[in-house]
Amino acid sequence: MNQLIRILNDGDRETLAWLRKHVGDVRVAAAARHLGGNGKPYLSAVCRYLGVRPPTPHQQLRPVDDCTVGDNYLAQIRLLLAERNQPLLKHQR
Repeated sequence: MNQLIRILNDGDRETLAWLRKHVGDVRVAAAARHLGGNGKPYLSAVCRYLGVRPPTPHQQLRPVDDCTVGDNYLAQIRLLLAERNQPLLKHQR
């Protein structure tokens, strides 16, 4: 099926597997050939042509190992902002 449809990422692979299971290989291949012309159609175009809306692909979330660097930068930014706002607060009193 990959030779007929443009597959760009893991989400597309997951969607294609869902589409093949729910619509069937014959219909998916026929739609891809109809839309393809001189190239491979995008998977979203094949889904629209078939009138189906696949489920949203699962997102692969990376585990966050260590946030200390980001936390340190945020603390520095907060200090800079607090220092910058102090002269304004003194003039308002």
